[in-house]
Amino acid sequence: MRTTSDPPQGATRPGVLLAVVMTGVLVVAMSISGTAVAVPSIGSDLGASGAPLHWVVAGYNLTFAAFTLVCGSLADLFGRRLLFAAGAIVFAAGNAVGALVGDVLVLDAARLAAGVGGAAIMASGGALLATFFEGAARTRAFAAMGTMAGVGIAVGPTLSGLLVGAVGWRAAFLVYAAVGLLILVGSLFITESRASDRPRVDWAGATTFIAGLALVMFAVIEAPEAGWTSPEALGALGAGAVLLVLFLLIERRVAQPVLDLALVRNGPFMAWCLATLTTSVGFLGVLVFLPTYLQGVQGVGAQTAGLMMLMLTAPVLVTPLLGGWLITRGVPPRGLIILALLFVAGGNGLLTVLHPQVGPLALALPLALIGTGMGLSFGITDGQAMTLVPSAKAGMAAGFLNTLRGGAEALVIAVFGAVLTSVVAARTGSVEVAARATAGDLTGPGSGALAEHLTAAWDIASWGVAALSLAATAGVAVLLARRRKAPGGERDAAGREGDVVPG
Repeated sequence: MRTTSDPPQGATRPGVLLAVVMTGVLVVAMSISGTAVAVPSIGSDLGASGAPLHWVVAGYNLTFAAFTLVCGSLADLFGRRLLFAAGAIVFAAGNAVGALVGDVLVLDAARLAAGVGGAAIMASGGALLATFFEGAARTRAFAAMGTMAGVGIAVGPTLSGLLVGAVGWRAAFLVYAAVGLLILVGSLFITESRASDRPRVDWAGATTFIAGLALVMFAVIEAPEAGWTSPEALGALGAGAVLLVLFLLIERRVAQPVLDLALVRNGPFMAWCLATLTTSVGFLGVLVFLPTYLQGVQGVGAQTAGLMMLMLTAPVLVTPLLGGWLITRGVPPRGLIILALLFVAGGNGLLTVLHPQVGPLALALPLALIGTGMGLSFGITDGQAMTLVPSAKAGMAAGFLNTLRGGAEALVIAVFGAVLTSVVAARTGSVEVAARATAGDLTGPGSGALAEHLTAAWDIASWGVAALSLAATAGVAVLLARRRKAPGGERDAAGREGDVVPG
């Protein structure tokens, strides 16, 4: 078995590699968006609401974000195919358990495990593509990866809605488990590759990063019910912040860090990371919580909610390939990504048209803008970022990029849900009522007023996301406008000499 950072030429057919990796990307993305549609049914079936129910979606994103960075480095060390196969096993097992449980806390644990498997699939899959393909072929491969992520996001709510409406929410988890086993079989036809050096694993860095991010997430999700100034929330938030600072200090001192801070100092690379973080912030809150709003406030079924979500997700089917095609035709990546980010910000601002009687036509423009911006970002950010790092660090870079994306998704789910719950609780005077409302349960006396309270909370959240997206867009524009020069022939963070002209 070879131990270089490049796979043996001709040992793996490009079509086989693409098919297996893209299937993995597809099912990991589907598990994010599809589960969101099933949340009201899960809550009703398991008698859950509030924080335990939020963890069904947020927990998956948390472990996905936390372990993607670790799995990227482990893939470089121990083998990208090995980590890909291991991820498929864990992903399938987590979803199979989730389909069978009768308690929401056990379901949360199963979703946490599935997120770890999804992290290994995405990080090692991206590293396999970056190692095997070069030049224009790499650009096309990552555009295809973005497209498949878009397909998964797009079909997830619709497929899940159809399954939930026909045979229940458990069927969706069984589908994900079956596809996980399918990609495990496919991984047998991929040749192993790893970085040429096999240093020690940075367990201290990995542990502090995972624990720090988990504590911050716990504080944000639990705060609306425990109280934002409660000892539990403040203690978890403070401990998480301390651990994340400790993580950075560790990474500065260890010989082989799980995250090479040279990546963070690479301005153009961080610009693309900030771009993908921004689109995730602008997209995920709507993706996760709008189906619950439609089912709870308007009383539509899971199938109808899933179909309505196509206005958001359908653009993600086509725009990633469009973005990759425009780049290969000479359109400046910098201008294209800024346009995509403006779409996301504008769509969230326009989403304040949401009200209890809103129809699909009124939602079409804001949802289409958000989906188009997200899709364009999918098609170009990964490919552009990966051109700025050497192949030996492909796994680490792919892991870092997906960690930022997953971390943003996890945090926006937590914060978005916390904002909705906190605003409704402030207007009704009851945390319990607010938790049920954000879970889609608006039945009983006063349901009309409760719907108005939830809509007001949506307005606040939408304006906040729009403002944050605009600020981040300005940051991306500034970082990509810089010309980085490595003085005196020194190598930049990507391992090249001389000028580095981003975008």
